[in-house]
Amino acid sequence: MLAVGHYKKHIRPETKVETMRKYAIGATAVLLCGVTGTAQAQSGVTLYGLLDTGVEYLTHANVKGDRLVRMPAITGVYPSRWGFKGAEDLGGGLKATFVLESGFGVGNGNSLQGGRLFGRQAWVGLSGRYGTLSFGRQYTMTTWALADNDIIGPDIYGMGSLDSYIPNARADNSVVYKVTMGQFTAGAAWSFGRDAAGTGNSPGQGTCAGSVAGDFRQCTDWSALLRYDAGSFGVAASYEEQRGGANAAFNFFDGVAPAPFTGSGGKDARAQANVYVQLFGVKFDAGWLGRHVSSGSAAVASVRSDMFFAGAQYFITPFVELDGEAFRIINTQHDTRATMATVRAIYLLSKRSGVYAQGTYLANSAHARYSASSGGPGATPGPGMNQTGVMLGMFHQF
Repeated sequence: MLAVGHYKKHIRPETKVETMRKYAIGATAVLLCGVTGTAQAQSGVTLYGLLDTGVEYLTHANVKGDRLVRMPAITGVYPSRWGFKGAEDLGGGLKATFVLESGFGVGNGNSLQGGRLFGRQAWVGLSGRYGTLSFGRQYTMTTWALADNDIIGPDIYGMGSLDSYIPNARADNSVVYKVTMGQFTAGAAWSFGRDAAGTGNSPGQGTCAGSVAGDFRQCTDWSALLRYDAGSFGVAASYEEQRGGANAAFNFFDGVAPAPFTGSGGKDARAQANVYVQLFGVKFDAGWLGRHVSSGSAAVASVRSDMFFAGAQYFITPFVELDGEAFRIINTQHDTRATMATVRAIYLLSKRSGVYAQGTYLANSAHARYSASSGGPGATPGPGMNQTGVMLGMFHQF
């Protein structure tokens, strides 16, 4: 779209009526050219989306041990979303790029990510031979380290069941730089206020708007990434650190109540290392994710957890996929531990549509209350209760 400034000219002395008439004609021309320019620009814009839903059955879904049958509100194999993405060629290998992506629940149509319109992604940036620099609500490097290196991914019975932040590792008000050179990818991100709206990026985390005069560190988030991909194998490592602030809390999702995280001197850090390899037509993955929270307050003790995972993926035919992954999390300070194993079968009806069946079993230690399902609230077992989950569903991409 041409800028209005391109239409400015020196105007000779004339009557006020003549001047206003010319301004009106000029404004009409600008609007017409703007509409034409917008239509042309939209030729590079893609509307896309994914819908995924089904029916889930859970045992021990409350402290009484009752069963639950429901349509999950958040995810199945994939979280449902729709969005726009596009790029404009600026010449010299430089492009202007953007993404606007909204998450929603298929069962009721509600917006997710705290009710944000574009809660999954909302950013604009410049991309070229030296990488991409972007600004807005974006994924942190925790997400990019797990991309292709976590077989089950953001599934309802995946890593998010033990740490709800993992499939929601995004930050508001962020500046992100990523570059790929050959088989190496590096990235860094900084957020001036990681969660400025909604109900938080994960349950029990509260909000943390940041950008507070006199306290630059409050609610900030920074992360870094280094990964290597060689086709048949790859490794990745990342580190992410969140600072505390007003209205913030931290939650380990093990049944222990969230604790205040209101001081900017506090740190909530996650570090991870993972690997994948493909052998004889089977893809294997394995990794570790460690979390350490120091609240910055003598009244709230520091807490640490370690999660380990390993899985495998195999295509029986080009249309039938089998996946399996096991997880183990240990939290010594809370005296909580859990082991979870998930299996999944996907039958592709086409390149865009598929049906699936999946199941999981989670074993809690005596004091733990991890839930096997990340499909929404209302499915937390009692202390020490084990849980079985089964889901049948379908998805369609457009």
